[in-house]
Amino acid sequence: MGRRNNTIVSDFILLGLTDSKEVRLVLFHLFLLIYLVTVLGNAGMILIIRLDLQLHTPMYFFLSQLSFLDLSYSSVITPKTLENLIASTKHISFVGCLAQMYFFVFLGGTEFLLLATMAYDRYVAICKPLQYPVIMSPPLCCSLLIASYLIGFSESLVNVLFMNNLHFCDSNVVHHFFCDTAPILALSCTDTHDVETMIFILGGSTLVASLITISVSYASILSTILKIKSTSGKQKAFSTCASHLLGVTIFYGTMIFTYLKPRSSYSLGKDQVASVFYTIVIPMLNPLIYSLRNKEVKRAVIRLLQKRESTS
Repeated sequence: MGRRNNTIVSDFILLGLTDSKEVRLVLFHLFLLIYLVTVLGNAGMILIIRLDLQLHTPMYFFLSQLSFLDLSYSSVITPKTLENLIASTKHISFVGCLAQMYFFVFLGGTEFLLLATMAYDRYVAICKPLQYPVIMSPPLCCSLLIASYLIGFSESLVNVLFMNNLHFCDSNVVHHFFCDTAPILALSCTDTHDVETMIFILGGSTLVASLITISVSYASILSTILKIKSTSGKQKAFSTCASHLLGVTIFYGTMIFTYLKPRSSYSLGKDQVASVFYTIVIPMLNPLIYSLRNKEVKRAVIRLLQKRESTS
């Protein structure tokens, strides 16, 4: 067979998670429930932070952006996954596949950097409380947020441009439930070494930079907390970053498990389970983690409900 240009490939077939009709039906209802909770939880978090003036601080500004990213991130993957679970055909157009991959990498990369920014915010709040309002000024917060989006955008754009230049000549069957980079690379009949190297450099740089920021921030936070003499003071300081630390551990843990390993150790079953976790489950967990463990968010909900009752 001669080499075919990637423009000839008009679509891909997403094999999904299972061939069993009964299991697909169960997964459809489960993922639909998770997606509804994700939409309501993240949209609710954004609305609460926007409506309650006491939450107009850098910490909650970044938290509202995290909710927006999780909502967008989930919406890129879950609706198509739900469609394929009940559809007889599981096609996705070539352009649609690249678009899904682009937004997946864009939003994922941006979330990595945003979590690092939130760690720095907690560092300033705990280690330099008197200087916090000056350091974490609105211009700096906006600059950090814009930088996160721009880096994520640039990284994703380069990734998709490289992927668009690949040639596919044997199969268009993707052994995954969405257009991730590794399964698409596996379909290419041309050498993917340069593309894989580029992805490793860009993704690795983002991961290492954000991990260093988070590690240094939390090392400084731990050092400061240990110097606090009162038990209540230590508990209060730790409570301000416990939710973020839990969210970071879950998100980074599943991403590292999936992507930072040799290609030869790729396991379809294990990687799909991890992919389901970080694309569908984690966006639902984040608003629960940050609301259930956060007294200020609970108080904000009570204030908004009381305000509504008083005006009705």
